Amino acid sequence: QALIGADITMVLDVCPSAVADRLVLSEAVRRTALWARRGRDAFLAHPHAAQHQCQFGIVQGGADAALRLESAQRTLEVGFDGYAVGGLSVGEDQPAMLDALDACMAPLPADRPRYFMGLGDPVGLVESVARGVDMFDCVLPARLGRHGTVLSDAGRYNLAAARHAGSDEPLDPSFPGSPAGRWSRGYLRHLLATHEPTAARLITLHNLAWLLRLMDQVRTAVRTGTLDDLRAGVRRVWA
Repeated sequence: QALIGADITMVLDVCPSAVADRLVLSEAVRRTALWARRGRDAFLAHPHAAQHQCQFGIVQGGADAALRLESAQRTLEVGFDGYAVGGLSVGEDQPAMLDALDACMAPLPADRPRYFMGLGDPVGLVESVARGVDMFDCVLPARLGRHGTVLSDAGRYNLAAARHAGSDEPLDPSFPGSPAGRWSRGYLRHLLATHEPTAARLITLHNLAWLLRLMDQVRTAVRTGTLDDLRAGVRRVWA
């Protein structure tokens, strides 16, 4: 990571399955904490990394609130430039995910970036921001786009459905700034049906832009104190 010049580098961690038992989760927490210490020592000793890069620790523990808290505390003891939440949004239901997130967010310092790894669904994003998460990454918009699934203000839909064949509507009429906004659903569906790769590219670009627009709305809501209203609106469509 130092050689490629990443702005943010991550320590090595153990990400167990969503259905792992508590013994496996506990061992993942233990090993992740050991690797965090070794990784931090190596980072600080590196002549380039410590001066020009940041390093984030990763909190594990599955959906077990007690293990999440333990992992957060052990990661804090090492001390990092930022803190990541790993091993969630891997198959557990959303209430369990949010309970586990609550448990590990409480001790993480608000003056350091807090990063939820691998989360990209709209409800998960706004609920995590409400709990203090600052950063996200996810393959969801691209994975959905490759398979013809579109994100929109009215929810997600599959463009391959026959009802879109003759539609002159854009992918999302309420999003005129979409990179795919100049092409109709009918035309893009035709590209999908003929296995033209341009369809997946355009839908992916649309999905990425749609999620970035959602996060712009989230930032505005945080600044204006209207995040609860936005959360309610997102839940009405996506929950």
